[in-house]
Amino acid sequence: MQLPIVAPAPIVTAHADIFRDLFENRCQCRHFQHYLTGLIVLDNKSLANITRCVLESADKTNLSRFFSDAPWFQKQVNDRRVASLLQQTKEVRGPKADAALILDDTLCAQVGSLCEYVDRHDNHGDDTYPLAHNPVTSSYVRGPVRFPVALRLSRRYEACTPWEACVHQHFPDRLMPTKKKERTRLPKAVDPLLLADPAFQELHQQFRTKIDLGIALLEAAMHHKVPFRVLLCDRWSLAEELVSLARYWKKDWISVLKKNRHLETNSFVLQDTAGTPLQLEGPHIAGEDLVPLMPPTGYRAVPVGDTTYWTFPLAVRLPGLGTVRLVVSCKNAELTGTYAVLVSNRVDWHAQRIITLDVHRWPIETFYQDGKTPRGLDEYRMRNAEAMGKHWCLVFVAYSRLHLDCLPLSPTQGNAPLKTIGEACRQQAQALIQALILYAHERLQLGQRAEDIFAHMFAKQQTAIAR
Repeated sequence: MQLPIVAPAPIVTAHADIFRDLFENRCQCRHFQHYLTGLIVLDNKSLANITRCVLESADKTNLSRFFSDAPWFQKQVNDRRVASLLQQTKEVRGPKADAALILDDTLCAQVGSLCEYVDRHDNHGDDTYPLAHNPVTSSYVRGPVRFPVALRLSRRYEACTPWEACVHQHFPDRLMPTKKKERTRLPKAVDPLLLADPAFQELHQQFRTKIDLGIALLEAAMHHKVPFRVLLCDRWSLAEELVSLARYWKKDWISVLKKNRHLETNSFVLQDTAGTPLQLEGPHIAGEDLVPLMPPTGYRAVPVGDTTYWTFPLAVRLPGLGTVRLVVSCKNAELTGTYAVLVSNRVDWHAQRIITLDVHRWPIETFYQDGKTPRGLDEYRMRNAEAMGKHWCLVFVAYSRLHLDCLPLSPTQGNAPLKTIGEACRQQAQALIQALILYAHERLQLGQRAEDIFAHMFAKQQTAIAR
């Protein structure tokens, strides 16, 4: 049994007017506030549970229609959210030179295949392929201010086209390979014929790669006039198209380099421990083959915050990207264990500057941690893609309002949030308990019996238990 919610969370009520004109009527506004409250204070964030716990909420089907049928638009809500955050955080943002836009993606695991666009996606962390949605997001970081900007859903090419069914249609005698390498080579053999089919060609043109989504997120940030100087991206998004757009908008960039990414060997000179230049074979060398050749004596300790990194900087040329600054970073003086290879367009930046800025990528990971089960980023049971997009939009709203509550009121209070997202949620829950006590007290004052008051407050939950 959960405590009933007799009013929207105070943090929701305080900011509801910002979005009020985006909804057609008061019912939609109430659904909006009730759902945000459920995301903030309830452990179970399903539509059914939010309906049971909010005392004055309508039936679950009404809340469901709010997502699937009601004529409100997630883009308008998200645009309003970003604009209001930029306005409300003006006084506490850090230096603009350190402001960054981060591109990354995550997996929202699902337990069934009924949700639209759900598919098997590669989990790079453990080499598994869970059933999930794969949203690509952009986040803004500037001093203590850290919030998500926009989201695009990534879909696999095979599911978007659908490629495998088309192969069987055009090549009925060809068996689908089961091994990864053979399956990777198959498109080169079959795609020329598939693309000659107008129906497949239309599906092919609708597909958007993660690079395309990253470009769309960067363009969205520029549309919102997000004031940042550096684009921070993961290894999957380091492509010529994205870098060219960043250059067009006069943005610097830092990325993690894929280990198998090729470097031009004639663009740099590498010496061994004796100072003798190494003779490298071929016009290119992969990053993972270059790192072992770097002499240990060339690494230098670089302090960043409370952590010391041992780094080897090198200016090289990347095919398609031009001359860049490469920084190999290890976490111990013995140069053992894993290492990271960072790359930036700013060849004049020292290793410390590049690593200091790259550390800003961590807030998007904490957003994923705080935004998933605690805030419901991956806790949804919508089958419709439009409804899922609206859910993610409202998760962004709930997270952003909580983050705003955590920020210092002025720069003199420091460069870090005053409390965690979890602490902010607990404060909202305590405020709702207080509102519940006052609600019961007022009805007792009006002469209602305690038994009747409690029966009314827990009626919907008791009905759900009876079922």
